[in-house]
Amino acid sequence: MYRELDKLISAYVTEDSWYDDGCIIASEILIEFSPKDWEELSIQVHTKPLEWQKKLAYCMDSNCNMYEMIILLSLLPTEDDELFEICIDTLRSFTAPESKEKILKDPSILLRVTDMLSKVSIPVKKVLEDFLIKIHS
Repeated sequence: MYRELDKLISAYVTEDSWYDDGCIIASEILIEFSPKDWEELSIQVHTKPLEWQKKLAYCMDSNCNMYEMIILLSLLPTEDDELFEICIDTLRSFTAPESKEKILKDPSILLRVTDMLSKVSIPVKKVLEDFLIKIHS
């Protein structure tokens, strides 16, 4: 299943096509992942181009499982603000107490979100604020 996901995300498609169809197909593939697939993805994700990582992060809330969360958290140290914002947007779906606890254990995440609030567009600010509300509720 990992190879199928990699092929899908690596394929050239228009941005509209990805967000209309590709991310739905990718989410369906992720649902079928085995522990071995998750292990391979967690190793390979950091060798992939930035755009590949953004596509993956966008579609990783289908299960809200710990595998997805660990990969999203591993992408947060990026210097790319857009990838960081996509990861935070996706992490808003991870509302289980153990997910919130894992995020709260890393103060650098909340610090970066808070620092970004004054520098981002209104829609991104709403996403970041919603993330903070959900993580503290």
